Amino acid sequence: MLYSLHELAYASATPFRFGAQMARQFWSSPLNPAADTALGRTAYASAELFESVTRRYGKPGWGLEVVTVANRPVRTTEQVVWSSPWCRLVRFARHVGDLKRAGKPTAAPAVLIVAPLSGHYATLLRGTVEAFLQDHDVYVTDWTNARQVPMLEGRFDFFDYIDHVRTMLGVIGPRAHVVGVCQPGPPVLAACALMAEDEDPNRPASMTFMGSPIDARLSPTVTNQLAEEKPFTWFRSNMIHTVPWPYPGFGRRVYPGFVQLYSFMSMNEDKHVDAHWEYFRDLVSGDGDGAHKHEEFYDEYLSVLDLSEEFYLQTIDIVFQQHLLPRGLLEHRGRKVDLTRITDIGLMTVEGAKDDISGVGQTQAAHTLCTGVPEDRRTLYVHPEVGHYGVFNGRRFRDDIYPRVRDFIAHNEAVCAVPERPAAAA
Repeated sequence: MLYSLHELAYASATPFRFGAQMARQFWSSPLNPAADTALGRTAYASAELFESVTRRYGKPGWGLEVVTVANRPVRTTEQVVWSSPWCRLVRFARHVGDLKRAGKPTAAPAVLIVAPLSGHYATLLRGTVEAFLQDHDVYVTDWTNARQVPMLEGRFDFFDYIDHVRTMLGVIGPRAHVVGVCQPGPPVLAACALMAEDEDPNRPASMTFMGSPIDARLSPTVTNQLAEEKPFTWFRSNMIHTVPWPYPGFGRRVYPGFVQLYSFMSMNEDKHVDAHWEYFRDLVSGDGDGAHKHEEFYDEYLSVLDLSEEFYLQTIDIVFQQHLLPRGLLEHRGRKVDLTRITDIGLMTVEGAKDDISGVGQTQAAHTLCTGVPEDRRTLYVHPEVGHYGVFNGRRFRDDIYPRVRDFIAHNEAVCAVPERPAAAA
């Protein structure tokens, strides 16, 4: 019922949104003599703000057709190298000629960036991918909005996620490097443990976890406390809703992205209100740079996707309530996940001292659990100034965090003597 009401509210606002668009055009027209007056700018800003907070935000594009490498532009080609109904494995192949002109090698360590499946699209990691493209052959998981998956495609749960990660590492090939950002930490670590135990030739050479709830019992945040205080049945009864017609996933039970979005925004309500007020003032004053930065951030932040019921509820149960992985009790399809079997995969953890989603200690717990990883292949880093988002995006990520991850990957690439990989796209 909630999902249908949400859709009804959006549809009900359509006439007003259309009116706001007309008002915006009227008050920004160069033919309107009052457009550049205080009244005109205020009217325009009001219409723009109303339209921006009531429109539907679809899946954003990557916008990485050209990236900067060694201060030179390098073209990239977005390639879907594998897909399932629930995910696309996207490779950003760099242009060989551009790399040569930038003085960079055409072959580079392969890195799988596992994007979070927690409400936002993988494009939230645009800055992360852009940074890694400077020195790596980058692949990223592009998860599908559950409301777009027909019921005939079946279920997708926590264990299917583990299988997807393992399959995608197999598609990339032997001894790639995997980076799990936030939510993927536990299932990616489980996949690596299973591959290590099987001596799978496609097991990664290194694994990096950034702001991940490997052990959510440590330094619990508001998010962790909610998961622990509420019984499992509460999440099933209050957080799961049915996809309405006419979406392809009509009838599918999901955790809606808009519910996750409202939950996150309520945690920092004052901050978001202040940001929109500042946006309004920038529009009135004609500060295009300030308004553009706001639009760039919220166009991404307000774009959300739905999670399948089974994946969401199992994540709550396995990661945030029973803590099965750090307790050594997680089983994957009847098989125990033994983290001590990881002996030749490097391990790096990155945390932010101001992270209010995954508290300090939750990610670095991987070092305590993975006792078989050699000391010379471990790196633990806590940035004193960043919060959750800053762990994988922004200036401090680019200047402080990424160089450390790059060096860690290079070290493990050399230790594993990974054979040279195919060059970037011609």
